[in-house]
Amino acid sequence: METGPAQAGDRPESLAEICTARCLRNLGGTMCRTSAEGSLSLSGGVFLPSEICDRLLNTYVELVLTDSTFQKHDGFFTLFSDPYSTRLKRVQLRNDVVRDRDLEAIAKQDLIELHLIYCNKLTSGSLKTLTHFRHTLVSLSLYGCSNIFRRRGLNTQALDDQGNPSRRAEPDFTFQGFDRLRLLNLGGLALPVDVEALLHPLPTLVSLDLSGIRIPRAKFLLQWKDTLASLVLYNVELSEEHIHTIVKLSNLRHLDISRENQRSFSFKLSRNTLTGIVQDLSHLVSLDISCNVIVDDCIVPPYEEALSRSSIEPSDSSIFPFRDLKRPLQFLGLYDTSLCNLTHIPAYKVTGTRNEDQILNAIEAYTELRPEVAHRAINHLFDIARIQHCSQLIRALQLVIAALKFHKYNKNIQVTGSAALFYLTNTEYRTNQSVRLRREVIQVVLNGMEEYQEVTVQRNCCLTLCNFSIPEELEFQYLRVNQLLLRILEPAWQDESIQRIAVHLCNALVCQVDNDHKEAVGKMGFVTTMLNLIQKKLQDKMCDQVMEFSWSALWNITDETPDNCEMFLDSKGMSLFLQCLETFPDKQELHRNMLGLLGNVAEVKALRPQLLTPQFITVFSNLLDSKADGIEVSYNACGVLSHIMFDGPEVWTVEESCRDEVMDRMRAAIRSWDVNSRRNINYRSFEPILRLLPQSIAPVSQYWATWALYNLVFVYPDKYCPLLIREGGMALLQGVLEMDTSQAETKDMARKVMEYCRNFREEPMDTTK
Repeated sequence: METGPAQAGDRPESLAEICTARCLRNLGGTMCRTSAEGSLSLSGGVFLPSEICDRLLNTYVELVLTDSTFQKHDGFFTLFSDPYSTRLKRVQLRNDVVRDRDLEAIAKQDLIELHLIYCNKLTSGSLKTLTHFRHTLVSLSLYGCSNIFRRRGLNTQALDDQGNPSRRAEPDFTFQGFDRLRLLNLGGLALPVDVEALLHPLPTLVSLDLSGIRIPRAKFLLQWKDTLASLVLYNVELSEEHIHTIVKLSNLRHLDISRENQRSFSFKLSRNTLTGIVQDLSHLVSLDISCNVIVDDCIVPPYEEALSRSSIEPSDSSIFPFRDLKRPLQFLGLYDTSLCNLTHIPAYKVTGTRNEDQILNAIEAYTELRPEVAHRAINHLFDIARIQHCSQLIRALQLVIAALKFHKYNKNIQVTGSAALFYLTNTEYRTNQSVRLRREVIQVVLNGMEEYQEVTVQRNCCLTLCNFSIPEELEFQYLRVNQLLLRILEPAWQDESIQRIAVHLCNALVCQVDNDHKEAVGKMGFVTTMLNLIQKKLQDKMCDQVMEFSWSALWNITDETPDNCEMFLDSKGMSLFLQCLETFPDKQELHRNMLGLLGNVAEVKALRPQLLTPQFITVFSNLLDSKADGIEVSYNACGVLSHIMFDGPEVWTVEESCRDEVMDRMRAAIRSWDVNSRRNINYRSFEPILRLLPQSIAPVSQYWATWALYNLVFVYPDKYCPLLIREGGMALLQGVLEMDTSQAETKDMARKVMEYCRNFREEPMDTTK
């Protein structure tokens, strides 16, 4: 298990990162003013250098894509329209965040780098904007910008930045005048592009990416034979003629002729082809031939490979052509080829499927621009985490998080990534995960839940959340996670397994949190959502975990929150209680949860009159004799009646039941309970119990309250003695001893409770038990 890298995973945010995010979340309150038209400009007298402007713009894009709580500003790019107050140098934009008018807003900036990746809302209108940067631009990427080269004469009509058909005539675009351009990425363009004509004005390119572009003739590449150091032809249909041209680019240091899969293309890599690449391109330090079909004559015989231990020396290579290398390659892409399974591979970093290291290298290398390959590599990582053991946990987590962030809208990545996270965050790996890293996991999981209603993604995400300490680890996203879970539970047709997990999470989230949290979640519709689930289960006559968890969740969310208790009553909760009691008379845990909830309702004085009906009093009185779940059902029924009795005889309007007879039944029930009973209950405060002590109007209520304290401090002294002392219970118990109306049994228990607490050496309260 790794330890050193775990510290790297816990790197705190830099001051620059914190300040940037703060400014972006509060533009008007920090450095900007907004015009009547909605455009942004800096406050008077402010000038921002490129280091700050670059960070602001790039972080803005990241927040828009990965943080649903972040408010997007339509006029944000206009903040950088004035090159005298703002300076942009290196800009990275991706997905649908940027439109034509946004790029046009920064047209006066002297950009050095402009990376546009999967910016599908950019149309051919942005080509004109690109020409504004021609005198300064050194690096340009248009990867996956599928609409930007839509031209006249094609069947597909150009779209404007709102996705509507454009009536503008697309201007012819040329790279004429881009004299400083050295790095160009045109990969992933959906439409045919005449790259030979397009690139002709760029004689000094150093790096060129033409992934997925049809190249009928490759000879035009020779115009860069003395300058080109990096050539990427991923998913390009190759032939011997292409290879013959490529090997003449003698200064290449990086060559990528990999593919998405082996089925897409007919060309195969033979021993002669690979030998020619290695011998003629003597400066190569990086080569990617992933997903190519490799002819068998490239590999040394198995007996020869087994003669020595694993080596990266070219002379020992299991791949014949690579024995001609002068030194090991820095990077070798062999993903989804037979070569990755060999023992002697002359490279420091290899992508493949043989082991964890190769798989992680593949995820790292292919995530940004090749999600179709990264998805398969993450699936291999999933198998390792599930079946074997992941030895590079921190790296694996960081790579999967990065993939999920970058490809928020890619369903395949979201399915495999969320599944991998479930296994990478379980108990086996937990000790090596920092707080910050686990929070990042939670963020991407919630992003997935937000974006996809698909069953597999929802299930994976919910299961992953179960690996965290709830509610503690989810509190920083408390309202958001509750909102998403309630959304999952709304449809009546929801998958049964997801419903069960979501209700479990909801229940855990409202347990042991402060009342403000509970009230906020109650206003989201928590109470009605749970009652709807209960109603559905009643219709199906099914008392399963969903039913029991729903009542448990209602018990927790109504604890010391009168508003939620009132919602329960207003939403016909008592009717469902009676129906459940009648339909499922033998379900002990169900009864306990329901009575616990009604105990919370009974603690609210304003709501107690709604419980004071002949039907309810009869039900509560009969439940005093229940032996379900030990003493829990009887105890909670007695608690409900104790609060009702506390209001005095003048409010007792139930003619069918004599108040004194009900109190006699309560005393009999309390006397039958074993004070040694271990409890399925967790008190955060004794206030609802303590308020029943200083009174003489209902001695039986005082009796119940004193028994409750006696049982809890006797069975759980470490937890409840400090709580009782801290909340002033000792003085109230002394008052019980001094009251003439207190029963002898009550006084005897009060003395014992006080004696336990006096003998207890107070220590910090442990709330984990």
